[in-house]
Amino acid sequence: MSHQIVVCGAGIVGLSTALALARRGQRVAVLAPRSAVPAADPNRYHPRVYAISPASQRFLAELGVWDAMPAARLMPVQAMEIHGDADGQVNLNAWQAALPQLAWIVESGEIERVLIQAVRMFGIPWLEDRCTAYQDGAVDTESGARIKAELFVGADGAASPLRTAAGMKHDAVSYDDTGLVVHLDAEIPHQGTAVQWFRDDGVLALLPLPDTADGPQVSMVWSMRSDRAQALLALPAEEQTTQLEALLADASEGRLGSLKVRSKLHGFPLTLERAQMVAPGIALAGDAAHRLHPLAGQGLNLGLGDVEALARTVADREPYRQAGDLRVLHRYQRARAEPVLAMRLATDGLHKLFASHATPLVWLRNAGMHWVEKAPLIKRRLIAGASAN
Repeated sequence: MSHQIVVCGAGIVGLSTALALARRGQRVAVLAPRSAVPAADPNRYHPRVYAISPASQRFLAELGVWDAMPAARLMPVQAMEIHGDADGQVNLNAWQAALPQLAWIVESGEIERVLIQAVRMFGIPWLEDRCTAYQDGAVDTESGARIKAELFVGADGAASPLRTAAGMKHDAVSYDDTGLVVHLDAEIPHQGTAVQWFRDDGVLALLPLPDTADGPQVSMVWSMRSDRAQALLALPAEEQTTQLEALLADASEGRLGSLKVRSKLHGFPLTLERAQMVAPGIALAGDAAHRLHPLAGQGLNLGLGDVEALARTVADREPYRQAGDLRVLHRYQRARAEPVLAMRLATDGLHKLFASHATPLVWLRNAGMHWVEKAPLIKRRLIAGASAN
């Protein structure tokens, strides 16, 4: 079996890659098991949500999927409140950069549902199988098939089977933190504001969601020390809920009033990862290529930036070059080097800055937040950086 381009992975990055390449006239297929996305419940939200930047929103609109998502499940973020671990605070508002909104909070399940529909409507072949080995421009699959292609795209997540099978270099460093996510009822309306606390014991973010019949809703993302997080995850459900709500009451300082747990608590380890992005006939995108601390909420935006750059680079190659030509793929790698490195340095630097308990650093980081709060130009630069991929 032979194809021009095969995308390994059927998550948001994988499906976006297949769609972007197909829309640019490339012959592409998806290699991954099909997964059913549960029907949306009007009063419950998917536990995993993403902050979609304006650049990512424009790209998804170009793919024809943004307008297909139900508007009632999209939450525009008009402002951000960022609190330090003392009295430092920065307030960012969309109007400060002449933007209609800073970002949109969107459920993972809603993006996936629309992408699956778009891939099906576009007639993109879907090979329901898994990659188990790679050699000489071909992958072997679980079913025993051998698939050849000019280019294989590894968009198959942080554990990327394609990257492993091809022996591509991969470095990972554990933060010894666990990301905890859960859906909460809020007592006080969030008014489209995302609130984040940089604490010496982790980073807590409350992301606004559309209201339900029960009132205001927020999604919690808490980067907590792993020993503490694992102890919380191990508790019986009722005790876990009681303890989490008590921790939230203390950490959120009553900003949104009483916060009540509404869904199951999920946890995932946090790591800083970087992989060899290209090899002859292979390109990696999204978490398969890089993984950051989620404190800036930019992981998916970086992945969609990869997709946009890869689709453009491959489609614009010279007619005499194949899609997997290493010279073509090096152009993709160069296009992504600066934005990925900049976000890596920013998120890792912030994590290290707030993880330190040294008194001079505690004073410095909160004094710095006071300074930024009084500097409109710096705020505009911060907003502009977060708006890009």
